[in-house]
Amino acid sequence: MKQFRVLAVDDEERILNFLSSKLKLSGYEVMTARNGNEALEISRSEEPDLIILDVLMPKMDGFETLKQLRTFSTIPVIFLTARGVDADRIKGLTLGADDYLSKPFNPDELVARIEAIRRRILPTGRRKVPEVFRLPDVEIDFEKHVINVHNEEVHLTRIEWLLLSELVRNNDRLVTYEELLTKAWGPEYRNDVQLLRTWISRLRNKIETDPNNPKIIRTLPKSGYIVDSPTSNK
Repeated sequence: MKQFRVLAVDDEERILNFLSSKLKLSGYEVMTARNGNEALEISRSEEPDLIILDVLMPKMDGFETLKQLRTFSTIPVIFLTARGVDADRIKGLTLGADDYLSKPFNPDELVARIEAIRRRILPTGRRKVPEVFRLPDVEIDFEKHVINVHNEEVHLTRIEWLLLSELVRNNDRLVTYEELLTKAWGPEYRNDVQLLRTWISRLRNKIETDPNNPKIIRTLPKSGYIVDSPTSNK
């Protein structure tokens, strides 16, 4: 079986060596980068399965690195930072990070978080998303990972695809805030409703004709969201 490939990015040699040793012992193939530019180059050429990205780096910090990464890749990212500040955590997650861990961190917790993301991105035996899901003015091709809105292709990030897939997989059923947060970011984020609202708003801006009056992803106040099946849409 192909090894899960992790790219560790940090400007401190000591931390890189520590990460590399721990991750290799845990069964991962490990690549390393010492700055944002190296990380972007390796991401393009090697396409790792997951990136561990330090926030505080000279020249190009982790936030800017992630911004540039998201222009061409949906690779899952775990942020590492010495600053345990909520504003930084929220900024990282809304930029497209999948998780956030403050230094100093427990290496076993880091491996557990990697495994949680790995489980979320691997195929499961659950009910399948239909290959093509059609709604008024929207066609979602999950097989090809393509969505067309008014016959124009729209790009979705990995998190947006994951949220939309979960809603469509459960069409005609309320999907609670907690379910979506746990699916997309893990159980430790199950109460972070504002984070979810931010991402649902971004998704609506891409697929709804009128995001302020959404017809595809409907809100059930204080509960969650629902996508009606094609036959249920009026």
